[in-house]
Amino acid sequence: MVWPFTSPAAARPALGLALQGGGAHGAYTWGVLDALLETGRFRFTAISGTSAGAMNALALADGWMRGGAEGAREALAAFWGAVGGKLPFEQWLVGPTESPGLAPGLRALMHWTRLFSPYQLNPLGLNPLREVLAAQIDFERLRRRGAPRLLIAATHANTGRLRLFRNHELELDAALASSCLPTLHQAVMIDGEPYWDGGYSANPALFPLLHEGVADLLIVALSPLSHENVPISAEEIRSRALEFSFNAGFLREATLLAEAAAEARRSAFAIGRLERRLRALRLHLIDAHDDLGTLAAETRLIAHRPFLERLRDLGRARAQRWLDQHGARIGRASSVDLAARFAPPGGTA
Repeated sequence: MVWPFTSPAAARPALGLALQGGGAHGAYTWGVLDALLETGRFRFTAISGTSAGAMNALALADGWMRGGAEGAREALAAFWGAVGGKLPFEQWLVGPTESPGLAPGLRALMHWTRLFSPYQLNPLGLNPLREVLAAQIDFERLRRRGAPRLLIAATHANTGRLRLFRNHELELDAALASSCLPTLHQAVMIDGEPYWDGGYSANPALFPLLHEGVADLLIVALSPLSHENVPISAEEIRSRALEFSFNAGFLREATLLAEAAAEARRSAFAIGRLERRLRALRLHLIDAHDDLGTLAAETRLIAHRPFLERLRDLGRARAQRWLDQHGARIGRASSVDLAARFAPPGGTA
């Protein structure tokens, strides 16, 4: 099944997308997607997304259903514009737009989230993202036959297990569950079950895309590949530990996927459907390490329009460089060795 708007150009290379979460840093992925859509060179078969990656997936798919590639670009811009205009961040920030920080007053407020739960600080369960999603995304449209195939990740809060919401299950609460940080928001209840941010279990899910028939998989990764300094302060250690908890599952799954695909290609026979799909799989990566790696972790909370637009521009430029270097490989060969790229220093996993 392909998207209804792509049939006149079915010969265009098909891409599956895996979009990481990262709070406000998800605006970088907005820029990457905007550049890919602008070229008109690709069609998109399935999208796996977590947290901010899920927001990008939903906006892209909804916009595409309304107006193809240009509709998707407009929907992404409208979504992030709404996010950036929701809160009056001007009075809460310090430093330049390129690398802003939270003002002391806001940092003091954030400190209370370590002492009290959102059930105490926010007993009404208010979430500004709910209003933005309700206004920007038509979930009924995404449930229709022929809509892009979406895999939206959330984490079951009582078991830690991954839950993937697919098109027929998509609704506002599923999107909110994928981006529910439990220190800031109450668990999202769906069918009587509690859910937290999908990053705790998959950031994003990769193997399920094989079952969607994806042959060329482009991963857009926002988490830094490495850090220059060992964290020393309590806040630095806490931030680094949280970052690792959101990235560890992804690193394992990406490495296993690359190794499984390589092993399948070495096999003389491809008997099962999964093995045949692994043999055909071509992997690609756009990472934000060089652009976002030096930003403080707290910038993931800064949903300020000028900062989001700055991240968008960085993502667009990164995607354009990637297209110049690797765009011609889509449909032909992998452009990255994920197993080598994510191998630990000094040895193998």
